[in-house]
Amino acid sequence: MLVLKNIDVFYGKVHAVKKVSLHVEQGEIVALIGGNGAGKTTLLSTISGLIKCGRGQIHFQGNQIDRHKPDRIVRAGISQVPERRLVFKPLSVEDNLLLGSYHRYSFGKSASIEQDVEEIFAMFPVLGQRRKQLAGTLSGGEQQMLSIGRALMAKPRLLLLDEPGMGLAPAVAQMIFRHVSKLRDELGVTVLLVEQNARSALKISDRGYVLETGRVMVQGTSRELMQNNDVQRAYLGRDQEAVTREPVSP
Repeated sequence: MLVLKNIDVFYGKVHAVKKVSLHVEQGEIVALIGGNGAGKTTLLSTISGLIKCGRGQIHFQGNQIDRHKPDRIVRAGISQVPERRLVFKPLSVEDNLLLGSYHRYSFGKSASIEQDVEEIFAMFPVLGQRRKQLAGTLSGGEQQMLSIGRALMAKPRLLLLDEPGMGLAPAVAQMIFRHVSKLRDELGVTVLLVEQNARSALKISDRGYVLETGRVMVQGTSRELMQNNDVQRAYLGRDQEAVTREPVSP
């Protein structure tokens, strides 16, 4: 579905992403893990067209998209849930969701858009209870649900999730990760997940890539990465017995 070939990204003279190649197959959850400054968010923003690709190619469903504008990439079927959620705080929950479907109004699909809003409320009942509430008054977990719901309103085939657990209490973060699994299992949405909490990301993903200083250093199935000694020491802690005992998504 998504193929990156030797991607280079620059911020001025800073070489932020260095010859990264990866792929995401339809129906997968693929985790992209690494420390702060590794280039994870830069890579997602490059896929979605917010940052220009310096060198290399990005293909989505067989079409090259690395020179497309962000709105065209959304129309092609890729939506990004940004780091720190970035909801429109002065607007209501419902209006935030409607903004996620802005490109669909030109096709006269207002009835289906209203139906999709109700489906988001069914998925996240707490949002339905707060549909007229200002987004800025929601809790962090509720804002994350809203940000995911807003991205889903674009009817994506591929969802780019950037640090969905950031700043959330552990129990709330785990609830968000369960919802991410349901997106794939129940809605058939393919997910590329960036997450600093490597353990949580690998538990729900099929495969993963470890990014360090802009390069892919390790890749493999989630089980392989969870059992990799270097990944354990750097990202999962030293308790190898606890790591290997945890269930891993097939």
